[in-house]
Amino acid sequence: MKKTYQIEVDCANCANLMEEAASKTEGVKSAVVNFMTQKMIIDFLEGHEEKKVMRAVAKACKRVEPDCEIYL
Repeated sequence: MKKTYQIEVDCANCANLMEEAASKTEGVKSAVVNFMTQKMIIDFLEGHEEKKVMRAVAKACKRVEPDCEIYL
């Protein structure tokens, strides 16, 4: 299942770091962060709870970019 989230990130490099962190999160099949549109697309693995995975994604992204926002 794919879902799109509105994000707030300050630079393209930070968006790349967020994408990498999100991609490595358990329960995420793939992640794409687009700095220009300020959107994050997450493709979830089957059998994983979306809200739990997104909490982990948000935590991982905050580690690489403390000022980022993901609007769940």
